[in-house]
Amino acid sequence: MEGLDLLKKDWNREEKYPKLTSDDIYKMILKKSSSIVKWIFIISLLEFAFWIGISFLLKGTSLSSKLEHIDMDHILIPLSIISYGILIYFFYLFYRNYRNISSTDSSKTLMENILKTRRTVKYYVIFNLASLVVGAFVGGYYALSHDPNFSTSLEQASANGEVFKLYAVIILVIFAVLAVTIAILLLFYWLIYGILLKRLKRNYNELKKLEV
Repeated sequence: MEGLDLLKKDWNREEKYPKLTSDDIYKMILKKSSSIVKWIFIISLLEFAFWIGISFLLKGTSLSSKLEHIDMDHILIPLSIISYGILIYFFYLFYRNYRNISSTDSSKTLMENILKTRRTVKYYVIFNLASLVVGAFVGGYYALSHDPNFSTSLEQASANGEVFKLYAVIILVIFAVLAVTIAILLLFYWLIYGILLKRLKRNYNELKKLEV
């Protein structure tokens, strides 16, 4: 936005520089906003491709073998279908936001579309984090309930009166791993989507000034 700010300073100058109209500034903000939303759409697709690639890389590993051994397909497949369906819907929303902003013909409509885009990204991030938490607890519970080693540990803990301690340790470990993972994801989302959304907010504020 530095270039836009410099141009705005020259807006009312009657020197050798041409005078910018509010329509000129609007077109610049529209172009910048359209570019930002396009990058949000592209990055979301790249993020999806990254996680798909990770899942393929994990095939044939010890983790993949354990999942096949405990036979979680009847849980993983429905959850995957639902998650992919919702993600595809978000990609559609990102693309629709980009198309709407690109074809906007008024500052008021552009402001509304910017707010819609910001809300869509917010819900997208919340969905990804919620999916991570739900998947971790469902997968962890199912894996433990079908793990013969855990059954042995549970019997020993029961004999020693330490069942509560065993479950407490497991829950703490799950929470610790989730906390680290969520922190990393939040950092990623803040660095990528957060920066883009801040730029959109600046554009929104500039449009508000034009509307006054």
